[in-house]
Amino acid sequence: MNKIKAGIIGGAGYTGGEMLRILVNHPNVEIAFVNSKSNVGNYVYEVHTDLFGDTELKFTGDISNDIDVLFLCVGHGDAKKFLAENDIPDNIKIIDLSQDFRLIQNSKFNNKTFVYGLPELNRESIRSSQNIANPGCFATCLQLGLLPLAANSLLNSEVHITATTGSTGAGQSPSATTHFTWRNDNLSIYKAFDHQHLGEIGQSLNQLQPKNGRTINFIPYRGDYTRGIIASIYLDSDLSGDEAFKLYEEYYAAHPFTHVTKRNIDLKQVVNTNKCFIQIAKHGNKLLITSIIDNLTKGASGHAVQNMNLMFGLEETTGLKLKATGF
Repeated sequence: MNKIKAGIIGGAGYTGGEMLRILVNHPNVEIAFVNSKSNVGNYVYEVHTDLFGDTELKFTGDISNDIDVLFLCVGHGDAKKFLAENDIPDNIKIIDLSQDFRLIQNSKFNNKTFVYGLPELNRESIRSSQNIANPGCFATCLQLGLLPLAANSLLNSEVHITATTGSTGAGQSPSATTHFTWRNDNLSIYKAFDHQHLGEIGQSLNQLQPKNGRTINFIPYRGDYTRGIIASIYLDSDLSGDEAFKLYEEYYAAHPFTHVTKRNIDLKQVVNTNKCFIQIAKHGNKLLITSIIDNLTKGASGHAVQNMNLMFGLEETTGLKLKATGF
């Protein structure tokens, strides 16, 4: 088949850089352009220095419609602005990494409809879609920890979640809480019970199991490391540990990136990969689910490429067989 021509908007940021790292080595993709307002004319490797020797691409301020797919690696609110200011033909598939179109009430924009791009939930809809709203990083990690229960109507009590994310989750622009001297050797809570990803999490769970007095109590933490999300999720459950493990294994049997285990898991197993690892344990009447991902790959750019593969009829894992660094 001819190579898929891809354009990237917002190529100088963290998700744009991660997108480039994956697509530069994707066997079925040709990167047509990388757009950046702040780096026009600079080589990509001058910003993403690890790509030196891998590509001679330069950032451009132009946008070409001679592409098959457009990745919007822009901040929240900026995807909607971009589409309002630029007439993208309907034959070009769009994968948006912002939160602008994730909720059903926001999924239509002009003549475009965005499908929520969680393959472990909406794989067949993604295959036939023209536009994708890529899930958020926390949302991906937490949903993958809960979907099998919702699919079996077993989310019938309060859900308690504590999750910690690396500093790249806050984006590239420096702030008081991403500065090294503040973040290093430090830990803090933010947006307790009110994180923006709760909306899409609730939406997906309701798709499988309509809400019946269910409450999700979510405490997010800023971690003192760069990449990865680790979430501990617990709730009351009548399932035995073996029953829960079997339920999760069966749900994810056909999904190549999500793996279930009874062993202890840690972030180094998934950082730099598109994998999600889920650990199942039973403690008295509590079911404990631990879910881990890399916030920039399975939580963002790798996830977007997974969606692209599905949209173009490729093997889901193409270009995404990435290896973690164990030590």
